[in-house]
Amino acid sequence: MKTILVPMEHHEGMRSVLESTLLLARRFGSYIEGFPLRFGISEFVAVDPAGSIPLESYRQESLEEAAQSRRLFEDFMREQGVPHAAGTGAGLSFGWIDDAPEGEGFVGSYGRVFDITVLSRPDSNTIGLHNRAIESGLFESGKPILLAPPKAQKQIATNIMIHWNCSTEQARTTAFAMPLIEKAERVTVLTVIGGQAVPGPSSEQLLNQLLRNGIDAKPMSVGLEGRSTGEAILAAAQSQGCDLLVKGAYTQSRLRQMIFGGATSHILSNAELPVIMAH
Repeated sequence: MKTILVPMEHHEGMRSVLESTLLLARRFGSYIEGFPLRFGISEFVAVDPAGSIPLESYRQESLEEAAQSRRLFEDFMREQGVPHAAGTGAGLSFGWIDDAPEGEGFVGSYGRVFDITVLSRPDSNTIGLHNRAIESGLFESGKPILLAPPKAQKQIATNIMIHWNCSTEQARTTAFAMPLIEKAERVTVLTVIGGQAVPGPSSEQLLNQLLRNGIDAKPMSVGLEGRSTGEAILAAAQSQGCDLLVKGAYTQSRLRQMIFGGATSHILSNAELPVIMAH
């Protein structure tokens, strides 16, 4: 995980995003690149069809927000002693992209040339643009995203939980997370008995694969006990003191999760630890 993308926004969760990013980057000597995540002009027109706010005024505000995002990003990196990148050399460093297109689509498209994208998990203070950016990263980048919790932890990926539900999405996410899994001090493979799952290889078969890769992961099984699958997963991770959850995203369709709920939706809204997700 040598390259990390960070879409910058204006909300309370950004400090945790930056701190979580740096924890990850220090483990791999990564390059961190930031850019301002902003509404597109077309979205602005859609929410203000009467033109009560002059378009030029909106453009100016957008430029000012981008400048504030850059200052926040670069000030944090300098405070933490992270050097500005010089060329494409190896080692911990940061950079900024000035000409990023507006709108959430850039998160997914540009994320294709990074190892991982870091965003905060959504909460009551985030806006629709942020939620769409998460979906863009999950569905369009072909890469994983790291969701930072509201409050950053002091360490990351030393004690990892993998939620195994036999799905393609979980297999992809586990594969993406292997650089972290290989470095972890402890790895647990969780099965939620009676939880949402699909037909596929058992957790024992995953444990065998990990063992052949030099990872002595431990099995853990929990029942629902009146909880949803997402609630059971987060409770298990908390009980084991985990500092990273590896979770495939949207094994069920997004529409079904919107109507009936699902593990991904619950974890997106409630996780208090970092979560790596991929679709």
